[in-house]
Amino acid sequence: MNVSSTQYSQSSILNTSPVSTSSQPPAQTDREERQSAETIIFEGYYVGNMEMFADVDTVANYLDSHQGWFTRCAQPMDVKPIGHNGYAISLGRFGSLNFQIQPKIGLHLLPQNKGVYRIETIPVPGHDPEGYDVDFRAAMSLAEKHQDKLPVKQATHVEWELNLQTKVQMPKFIQALPQSLVKASGDKLLNQIVRQISKRLTHKVQEDFHTMMNLPLPGRKTKH
Repeated sequence: MNVSSTQYSQSSILNTSPVSTSSQPPAQTDREERQSAETIIFEGYYVGNMEMFADVDTVANYLDSHQGWFTRCAQPMDVKPIGHNGYAISLGRFGSLNFQIQPKIGLHLLPQNKGVYRIETIPVPGHDPEGYDVDFRAAMSLAEKHQDKLPVKQATHVEWELNLQTKVQMPKFIQALPQSLVKASGDKLLNQIVRQISKRLTHKVQEDFHTMMNLPLPGRKTKH
């Protein structure tokens, strides 16, 4: 498997105006506390690539039929379809500095446009994210290559990039910590999540595709 990735991230803090919560019902108090919380914005740009041992058209036909491979390859994450091209994904539990969240995001897999695939965030029906907001914008492109050293005559080089923005409303005990510590911990956690999920998803997509096509898996030595 030939996979590499690079990530660049930055974060900023937004302070919202305090809201009085005296003599309010519990549900309303919780909402207003979230609205008055300090919001930290984490932003990252990530790139990666993978090899597929088939021509571009074969790889494109596979990627176009995401209703089959996406749910299989996203496991163990819980995935539910949204319409024909969307999915609701529960990413699992993540945390730092004794603060944890269980994010769920909606992704829209847009039909390819001249060999470029894009993924954008969409709302998850019936789900109201509490304390966080995710803006996910990814693009993936295909390029065919020919090399004599490959175990097959044709291969497709897949490159992807991701722009990710995450807004998190921090509880009061986090707000009391140094801002530099909070930002550094959040950046590290965001990078860990992206690396973990992208690496696992890339490997599973490669394995799923090459198994279906009865092709050798990139990076795995073949017997002569």
